[in-house]
Amino acid sequence: MPQNDISALGQEWTTLQNNHEAYERSSLLIKLFAIALLVACIAIELDAVTTGLLMLVMWIQEGIFRTSQSRIGERILRIESLLKQAAPQTPIAYQLHSEWQASRPGFLGLLVEYGRSMVRPTVAFPHLVLILFVIAWPMLG
Repeated sequence: MPQNDISALGQEWTTLQNNHEAYERSSLLIKLFAIALLVACIAIELDAVTTGLLMLVMWIQEGIFRTSQSRIGERILRIESLLKQAAPQTPIAYQLHSEWQASRPGFLGLLVEYGRSMVRPTVAFPHLVLILFVIAWPMLG
């Protein structure tokens, strides 16, 4: 693999890795916001249904967010594979969006992809716990 290709792939990997980590930090902010939102809903005595729907929206939002992050992760893995291969080839750097666009699912496929992201344990927590709390809240009070 020519040195220029390795350099371009390395630069792309670094950029994508930094973005991947930024998504991770931002995801924690979504979780913290969901917790703060729940506390605010309880403080203003918002009804359980509306509060539950708001918690669900936060969970869905993180699912969508994590789906975008996973696309970056897929490209990072592809770059790592290209850099690792001993066979000479000419990989093209800077193809994150092109590769994703080529394999982009339709509307229902996107919904399934978002759903899969939502049920991953690192995404479902704390959202599922917050929703269960909202459901149980009227029974506790």
